Amino acid sequence: MHTEAKKIKTALRDVIDFELGLDVVSMGLIREIDVQDETVIITMILTSPMCPMASMIMQQVKARANEVSEKPVGVVLGQERWKPEFMSEDARDALGI
Repeated sequence: MHTEAKKIKTALRDVIDFELGLDVVSMGLIREIDVQDETVIITMILTSPMCPMASMIMQQVKARANEVSEKPVGVVLGQERWKPEFMSEDARDALGI
């Protein structure tokens, strides 16, 4: 993984999914951090396509990534459906899955 992507991924652990109380990285919501020549594009998904907090979580991801990135950051919503298997082992343990 690109150094810039690692730095951003670490910072995104500060962004919490309010419903479950876990960070977006551990939840598996961050699907890709694409470091391009002049920008960074983060592809993320949500636990539910009808998530009422979607825009707020995406704004927080963008804001936190921009705090640590050397390049402007964009956040796009991927079409992949979230699955519990995307979660880290620690996150699954925390939720009893």
